[in-house]
Amino acid sequence: MIAITHIGLSVPDLDQAIRWYEEVLGFEKIAGPYSFDQKSENQHNMTNDLQGQEVRKMRNAHLTCGNQVGLELFEFEEPRRKQVPKGEYDGFFHLCLLVDDIEAVANRIEATGGKKTSEMWNTRNGKPYYLQYCEDPFGNILELYNKSTELIYGNKED
Repeated sequence: MIAITHIGLSVPDLDQAIRWYEEVLGFEKIAGPYSFDQKSENQHNMTNDLQGQEVRKMRNAHLTCGNQVGLELFEFEEPRRKQVPKGEYDGFFHLCLLVDDIEAVANRIEATGGKKTSEMWNTRNGKPYYLQYCEDPFGNILELYNKSTELIYGNKED
């Protein structure tokens, strides 16, 4: 069995992103923000080994949610990370969140600088299983589920 421990997202403003994920979606900051400056590090360091030698300055913080899956936010300061234009592949597509009330959360996202990008959809006829796509204020796609992945897709006929 493999389990997800955390997801890493790049954001243009770490402090703003921390506040937004805490205030709007109820995440809790558990560590950081941490700062990395290549000039003050040993030539061989973990950040450059993991992120690449071109990263000279960055900040990050760890947040957690209700089921202990973490969200690690990164602000790449030098060089700034370029946002990939919609439709171009970058390996990341979306973060799916399990929420109690999709409509309320989607409205909160929209009221705080994000946006709704789809309608709310029922995924299984006769079952109260719903999803909706939104974007955070930084352009990251958030999918909202009202039931777990296991319930929505488990034992589903084609």
